[in-house]
Amino acid sequence: MEPGGGPLIVNNKVRGSLGPAPGIGGLLPGKGRELNRTQRKDSEGFSESPDLEFEYADTDKWAAELSELYSYTEGPEFLLNRKCFEEDFRVHVPDKKWTELSITEQRTHAMRLLDGLEVTAREKRLKIARAILYVAQGTFGDCSSEADVQSWMRYNIFLLLEVGTFSALVELLNMEIENSAACSNAVRKPAISLADSTDLRVLLNIMYLIVDTVRQECDDDPIEWQAARQTFRAELGTGTPLFNNEPFSVMLFGMVTKFCSGHAPHFPMKKVLLLLWKTVLCTLGGFEELLGMKAEKRALLGLPPLPEDSIKVIRSMRAASPPASASDLIEQQQKRGRREHKALIKQDNLDAFNERDPYKTDDPHDEEEENDDDSTLEAEPFPLERDEVMPPPVSHPPCDRLTFPKGLPWAPKVREKDIEMFLENSRSKFIGYTLGNDTNTVVGLPRPIHESIRTLKLHKYTSIAEVQTHLEDEYVRSPLSGGEEDVDQVPSEVLYQGLLSSLPQYMIALLKILLAAAPTSKAKTDSINILADVLPEEMPTTVLQSMKLGVDVNRHKEIIVKAISAVLLLLLKHFKLNHVYQFEYTAQHLVFANCIPLILKFFNQNIMSYITAKNSISVLDYPYCVVHELPELTAESLEAGDNNQFCWRNLFSCINLLRILNKLTKWKHSRTMMLVVFKSAPILKRALKVKQAMMQLYVLKLLKVQTKYLGRQWRKSNMKTMSAIYQKVRHRLNDDWAYGNDLDARPWDFQAEECALRANIERFNTRRYDRAQSNPDFMPVDNCLQSVLGQRVELPEDFQMNYDLWLEREVFSKPISWEELLQ
Repeated sequence: MEPGGGPLIVNNKVRGSLGPAPGIGGLLPGKGRELNRTQRKDSEGFSESPDLEFEYADTDKWAAELSELYSYTEGPEFLLNRKCFEEDFRVHVPDKKWTELSITEQRTHAMRLLDGLEVTAREKRLKIARAILYVAQGTFGDCSSEADVQSWMRYNIFLLLEVGTFSALVELLNMEIENSAACSNAVRKPAISLADSTDLRVLLNIMYLIVDTVRQECDDDPIEWQAARQTFRAELGTGTPLFNNEPFSVMLFGMVTKFCSGHAPHFPMKKVLLLLWKTVLCTLGGFEELLGMKAEKRALLGLPPLPEDSIKVIRSMRAASPPASASDLIEQQQKRGRREHKALIKQDNLDAFNERDPYKTDDPHDEEEENDDDSTLEAEPFPLERDEVMPPPVSHPPCDRLTFPKGLPWAPKVREKDIEMFLENSRSKFIGYTLGNDTNTVVGLPRPIHESIRTLKLHKYTSIAEVQTHLEDEYVRSPLSGGEEDVDQVPSEVLYQGLLSSLPQYMIALLKILLAAAPTSKAKTDSINILADVLPEEMPTTVLQSMKLGVDVNRHKEIIVKAISAVLLLLLKHFKLNHVYQFEYTAQHLVFANCIPLILKFFNQNIMSYITAKNSISVLDYPYCVVHELPELTAESLEAGDNNQFCWRNLFSCINLLRILNKLTKWKHSRTMMLVVFKSAPILKRALKVKQAMMQLYVLKLLKVQTKYLGRQWRKSNMKTMSAIYQKVRHRLNDDWAYGNDLDARPWDFQAEECALRANIERFNTRRYDRAQSNPDFMPVDNCLQSVLGQRVELPEDFQMNYDLWLEREVFSKPISWEELLQ
């Protein structure tokens, strides 16, 4: 099944009967009445939401990330793990708790457990693995609070890492991946359940807990832990003989492709993807580390520092009011009609009200209606897009209130190419000749043009990608004088080399799973089953069990989307920093695998209900469920969900997918035209209803690149969106994004653009990584006659057999003209 296949416009029904009731819910406590009064309904029947108090980061809070590893169906296994540990522990330490042992005794027992993993009997090995998992889960039986569990988790995991647990687990994981009997059983089974992946789930749980815990730095970490973290990151990222000298991520990518090919349908894909995401995050680094690496690389290449810290700028932005919909328009016209009617009635009694505003009444609803409009409405030709893009303020405690900078948030940028084009156009207009790539000669040009050039050069920005492209062109132009390229073996370079041979398959596999997990996808017989590690052996028999499983399945899909979107974004960003052609290779295979229509299909739903979905049962989340008495679950408590204003993981996934779409289409005319062809503008415009500044920024960027192709009528009826783009998106000084012109709107040869890019990528990959394909013309030549004649030349067998015949035909039977030879 092709990812992203099928019609783009899909039915907006997102959830079946088991999903949560749609609606906003979870508004700020105590503010319900004020918010309800100022909220309006949009065209899909959902209230306009307040600003979302969401802070984008590499991951959610640690407790949330821990709870998402386990599905609710796995709940009973916590006690099973504890039982396996205590049975073994009581044999060796009958009278003490784990928390009461000395460090030496704990280390001794951990090594004893590790030795137990080497037994051949599968049941015994699984019991020991469960005991190790209980230790990694923080030996919660001896703890009284969630904080206690988390504290012991960190301690136990560094202890397990010290005795070499991770290496042993990798060996066992390799064994399970290659276990052909389990694979063939799973392929033959009509329905796969949680029981088919027990061994793999236990191993992946321990590995995930180790990677995610070691990855996180705390101020009070001992020096030994800090050293262990550095060693562990290096082993995961650059590979050891245990990982076939490849990064650990490559093994996990292999599991993903094996699952998608149908050879191993029992693989617990959610856990594999979560472990893959945290491994990539641990080895390559998160977004803040990426910004530091970018600054270092710019300094190394002699480029000026970045004009601003993008993370801080985005955090300081505030959300815009979403564009008005058709129902808003009708409501506005009705309000205006009522106000005009009241104004006429009151005009006669104006003198009696000379101390009051003539339009105000004592009715609070009328007051609210009055405040809802703004004084510029009558003057503007497009009442649909009337007010400025600032939202109604959400009151914060004084300590949390941010100060928003005045003016535009981003420093404008200009590319060298833009300056060249501007100069070429000016020269041909005023003088009638051009000078190619010369950006310094301004002879004969009017003074205002001189000023323009000075301003453009003041804001010139040279990206790392431009420098890398230029260096690559130099290598290709002069392969001999360029010498051998010194490639720094950083983790992203090592990972790219490991993925290179099968990168297209890896990208297709990730997009297939993303398609299966998207809420807009309909269940099809030929789509892959991603629910193998959430469905119980016995299907639910009561309504309550069905509701619980429904929540679990929806949550499971949301977590898969979150992991895939984060992995793809991290890969694209790190590859782009390491070398632009590594990024282009990855991006091109995503485009070829229909990533653009797939993401648009994902957003073609009621995005507000997706972001406010309540697919979680907080009392069943780990570690809460192992240290508290569980209350009795009822249908009402399941339906109510938590009281959060939004779902962190879903908003995180949406922002990641928008960022990926931006990365794929930036500066690529053919891909921008794909956005236009797939009618993405109304889909993206609906996403602006989510009042979160970062999400809106990436939506507006995507609308900005296609604005000039959407026609005058679209721009005319979307002035508020245009205004938001102007306020929030970075300006390119001579980019006329808002006004289409014939030159840019002309038909384009899409294939030619992609083919030229593909040729450059293949040339880069061949030159840098394919030693066997090196050009024979550039190989060193032996000029010494003696050594050349002394070389032994292996002649083929058929030549040796027919040597006499060859001599007769080629030498003896041919007359030699000695005169000609001498001349």
